[in-house]
Amino acid sequence: MNFIIFDLEATCWEGRPNGLAQETIEIGAVCMDNYGEILGSYNRFIKPVLNPFLSPFCKELTTISQEEIDKARTFPDVIEEFQDWVDIYESEYLLCSWGSFDKKMLISDCILHKLEYDWVEKHINLKKQYHSIKRLHRPCGLKKAVRKEGFEFTGIHHRGISDAENLAKVFRKHLDVWQY
Repeated sequence: MNFIIFDLEATCWEGRPNGLAQETIEIGAVCMDNYGEILGSYNRFIKPVLNPFLSPFCKELTTISQEEIDKARTFPDVIEEFQDWVDIYESEYLLCSWGSFDKKMLISDCILHKLEYDWVEKHINLKKQYHSIKRLHRPCGLKKAVRKEGFEFTGIHHRGISDAENLAKVFRKHLDVWQY
């Protein structure tokens, strides 16, 4: 089985204004086999269609520029390429993310663009499982979990590929413990 450890970044606004739907603007992923070997990585920006202009808050939080988004392809094109990369039609895989947000966003974007989303159901919430494994009173953020496990957080926090690469460190350390 291959584990697709992924993270999404989405359009966002300070204070979450009413009526503005979030859309995925970046997908970063690492493919790991059941021995903990990294088989590859994937990173693409996605051009949102409902709110094509990033808020100042979103640009600051993610460090993603408007120019990068303007050059990106839309969700249907990127997600088809991602599915080909995952090889969802040929290989056994499991999507793994830190929390439920990423799964919900994939489903939401698939619905928005009238695409199938049953492939997203092969998913585990690592944040929830980590909370249970570590017997934490409260769930912690990814950056804190990475440090708690003795790793340095590398890259840029709130960037899809960096968060996926850092989550892969935690995932590998507990490879035999995750429930799926």
